[in-house]
Amino acid sequence: MTTRFDVLSIGNAIVDVISTVDDNFLTDNSLIKGSMQLIDETQAQSLYDIMGPGIEVSGGSAANTVAGLASFGNSSAFFGKVKADQLGNVFRHDISAAGVCFQTPGAEDGSETARCLILVTPDGERTMNTFLGACVEFGPDDIDEATVRDSKVVYMEGYLWDPEQAKLAFLKAADIARSAGREVSLTLSDSFCVDRHRDSFLELIKRDVDILFANEDEIKSLYQVDSFDEALQAVRQDCKLTALTRSRAGSVIVSKDEVHVIDARKVDQVVDTTGAGDLYSAGFFAGYTNGKELAQCGQLGALAASEVISHIGARPQTSLKDLASQNGLL
Repeated sequence: MTTRFDVLSIGNAIVDVISTVDDNFLTDNSLIKGSMQLIDETQAQSLYDIMGPGIEVSGGSAANTVAGLASFGNSSAFFGKVKADQLGNVFRHDISAAGVCFQTPGAEDGSETARCLILVTPDGERTMNTFLGACVEFGPDDIDEATVRDSKVVYMEGYLWDPEQAKLAFLKAADIARSAGREVSLTLSDSFCVDRHRDSFLELIKRDVDILFANEDEIKSLYQVDSFDEALQAVRQDCKLTALTRSRAGSVIVSKDEVHVIDARKVDQVVDTTGAGDLYSAGFFAGYTNGKELAQCGQLGALAASEVISHIGARPQTSLKDLASQNGLL
């Protein structure tokens, strides 16, 4: 059966504010380098006031993935909540202009549209401080059943597991997808997120997840083991297909007895690692939903990640379809 969308992603609709800082700024403000922490509106304003000049771009992990997927020429849709305010309009314009179908209505009242204050250090590492705002109002009523049934893969970011209503929304979408014979995918998002939800993530993965994305720290945290190999052996028992990213060490794709080790692509300079994992997922899906071999899916993921870390911002600045074609991957 043909579908309208290759991937439907469900996640936090966020506008990123990206600023460069030195390591001392993180230390002085008791921020853990490379982490993502949730902050309230007051904290968001206080941190924004002491940040340097920032670049505002639409973001959100799952939204970045489908924006990247659209750059490959694939069809995609997004579910997420914004308020009908200035930042909400910015988010809606940007994701729609990228070629992603986004029809979730903006909230007329309640919290403002979410924003993530991203602090980038000279080594390209990013430290994220997220005010979820309107995102926490996303719930089961925002799931459009027809869109879920019309998507090959339904993909959720782990960050969405924090608000209870959003969790229920994803479980509803997963049930609809399963009944329609579609696949369900999850990205673990952050090791601190894994710490908060380890048991329920494991239950979800074993019951509902066909395709899992995680980085090395996240997968080790999930299984509470010290080595990557231990985590790899554990997850292959629990999930049909897993893509594990390891930064400069590349990635490993595991499916039953199949294991593919994918090299990272070299870039002249790592400018900003924001969105690297999100775009890896985009490249992987670009191959997977077009029936490519798993190794080629991983290579497309590595290609997309290399493009996004070469500039500020978590969405591609070059056509990924053209880039893949130039490298003989599509």
